[in-house]
Amino acid sequence: MNCALVTGGSRGIGRAICLKMAAMGYYVIINYKGNAAAAQETLDGVRAAGGNGALLQFDVGSETDVQQVLGAWLESNKDKQVEVLVNNAGIREDNLLFWMNSTQWHNVLNTSLNGFFYVTKQVLNGMLLKRYGRIINIVSLSGIKGLPGQTNYSAAKAGIIGATKALAQEVAKRGVTVNAVAPGYIKTDMTAELNEKELATLVPMNRFGTAEEVADAVGFFASKASSYVTGEVLSVNGGLYT
Repeated sequence: MNCALVTGGSRGIGRAICLKMAAMGYYVIINYKGNAAAAQETLDGVRAAGGNGALLQFDVGSETDVQQVLGAWLESNKDKQVEVLVNNAGIREDNLLFWMNSTQWHNVLNTSLNGFFYVTKQVLNGMLLKRYGRIINIVSLSGIKGLPGQTNYSAAKAGIIGATKALAQEVAKRGVTVNAVAPGYIKTDMTAELNEKELATLVPMNRFGTAEEVADAVGFFASKASSYVTGEVLSVNGGLYT
């Protein structure tokens, strides 16, 4: 059975990606850290759309957690091949660097950047053995352009962009592609506190994007249609560039 693992899949962009993967025929492994009710809602949505999946609770930023939970799941589900990995889990703890404490710095880098490493390391071997895989990393406009008040988030996402390009070259011969999707302003829980009306004026399309629009880009990278595309960063931002 071919599976898609989506980290941070319980809400927002992660949930939309889970539904997209289900629509593409994948068994969806929905990772979440703490919000079990939201994760269950995502799984219900996957099943309502005619798909199926499983919930897997672990903290992507904890190497031990990832090894014990994800590692054990992979070991006991040999019939399920993770063909698509979407590294979506990430947190924001915005502050000007002058005011930022080391906890805010480490938390954000740990979840996004270290999480990418821990999770990808667990599933990569299976992809290399099968000589097929799709790794899609959700980054951000912040990682390309840099946004004030987000030095930690910008550093984490820029780090993943660099890792995407390097890993893409390492595994290309084995039929594994590694790409990134960089959303701009997207309507989710994460952007709920932002002044949408004011910020939308900065976007050439004059609106925030939807989680589904990001999921569609992920769907392209997860499909066979993108087989000759790797190491690429696709911006989904309504024309809001640097």
